[in-house]
Amino acid sequence: MSAQLDGFERLDPALRAVATTRTDFSLASIQLMREPFNQRRREAAEQTDAQGVEIAEDTVATEAGGVPVRIYRGGEPAIVYCHAGGFALGNLDTDHRQCVELAHRGRCTVVSVDYRLAPEHPYPAALDDAIAVLRWVAADAAGLRVDAARLAVAGSSAGATLAACLAHGAADGSLPAIVFQLLHQPVLDDRETASKAQFCTSPAFDSEAAELMWRYYLGPATGSVAAVPARQAQLRGLPPALITCAEIDPFRDEAVDYALQLLRAGVSVELHVFPRTCHGFESLLPDWSGSELLFALQGEALQRAWYGH
Repeated sequence: MSAQLDGFERLDPALRAVATTRTDFSLASIQLMREPFNQRRREAAEQTDAQGVEIAEDTVATEAGGVPVRIYRGGEPAIVYCHAGGFALGNLDTDHRQCVELAHRGRCTVVSVDYRLAPEHPYPAALDDAIAVLRWVAADAAGLRVDAARLAVAGSSAGATLAACLAHGAADGSLPAIVFQLLHQPVLDDRETASKAQFCTSPAFDSEAAELMWRYYLGPATGSVAAVPARQAQLRGLPPALITCAEIDPFRDEAVDYALQLLRAGVSVELHVFPRTCHGFESLLPDWSGSELLFALQGEALQRAWYGH
């Protein structure tokens, strides 16, 4: 199977050893995947070194019944973080390691959002949950022991979609102000791109899965400007960004294109394309040198945003 995957031969040898299959994102497969996926991530979270970060859990009250959050305390600046999972998978354990790294290296508090999943809860459910958490953090900054003047948003994959939407809301004044956005392997455009055409059956996640993912999430909101960051016409006034992505990834080109659009709109952006990697490389091999580089870049970018160095 691996030899037939688009781009497999271009992967780093360390990733070729683990990224050997593509993701079946059919509805039936999602139902079968959820519990094993959650179990694997739960076990990984239990084995993760907290690196001195204090971790607690809470629930943000909403009209929909409340949004569970996990709080990683590493400093006074704060990040609202949205996990990966194609809008249809995942929970607070999914990106636990990533949140620990951000809190530790960025010397900040990370508030991870357990947003509702598609297709059971299509747009705007997940975004509404992320909005509720951002507003909660801003409103209760003193109680959370964070600095409301140093708020950021972050996310991975589908979670980066939500983070980018939060950034747009902050820029137009409908949401609390944020000073930085950190988007890893972001899902930003529901339209065709060259990398989606190139990676129809790539390791870990491919364009066939991407098409299904958007269908589950958008439901009747297909083509919605509010739901799809790359469809936004107004980019001026958005906060500075760090955008990171993988070379062998259907989402690569939309990440690069979005970074260029932000730059042309006068937004400060740092862009890194990680060579010889696939979607989710830092979850597949969190202790690998490439993942270590990602975590270091993210921490340095956050420290510059918070502290100017």
